[in-house]
Amino acid sequence: MRVEMAFRRVATAFVCASALWSASAAAADKPLNIVALGDSLTAGYGLANQDAFPGKLQQALADKGIAVTVSNAGVSGDTTSGGLARLDWSVPPGTDAVILELGANDALRGLDPAVTRRALDAILAALAKRNIPVLLCGMLAPRNLGADYARAFDAIFPELAKAYGTMLYPFFLDGVAADAKLNQRDGLHPTAAGVDVIVAKILPKVEELIARARAKQGS
Repeated sequence: MRVEMAFRRVATAFVCASALWSASAAAADKPLNIVALGDSLTAGYGLANQDAFPGKLQQALADKGIAVTVSNAGVSGDTTSGGLARLDWSVPPGTDAVILELGANDALRGLDPAVTRRALDAILAALAKRNIPVLLCGMLAPRNLGADYARAFDAIFPELAKAYGTMLYPFFLDGVAADAKLNQRDGLHPTAAGVDVIVAKILPKVEELIARARAKQGS
């Protein structure tokens, strides 16, 4: 009788362990839902849908065997305040991670850096409350706005990333800004080749973001 009871306990433990393993494996196989929340640099101004940042990023990850869906929540002309206003419907339930790319239009319009900081702070606070990992993409102010403005604006992104323990990609247009060969005629928006450069440079950070999102799924 005791042997039979012991056998049942072992069998039950084995079944439970198998169920947990199966659940973990299923979670690992399920494609992550990543929202790219941004402005025209995310939306893909002047580009075909497949050449915009979210589409090219999703393809680059797929080429590495990483199953994700990258939703394009970019709105041309949007500021950080605009992104905050539409946050709830742009980042719907079921979102596993967010790539936050906002601020370029704030700087182009010379908006008070304090306004930009408050909006980004509020976005990060809301996403932290929802337990959604974020990759914050930094932006640099045009230097013709003066050293004081550039200093105040540029500092927003690393300081907020530190405050929230958020991942930071220091400059979204790294390797692309001011390169005529990688930008459209307006000199502001990347060509498809420019987006390729952005994706290649940001990819390691996105993979780290995915790892964080997977860890949260398993916790």
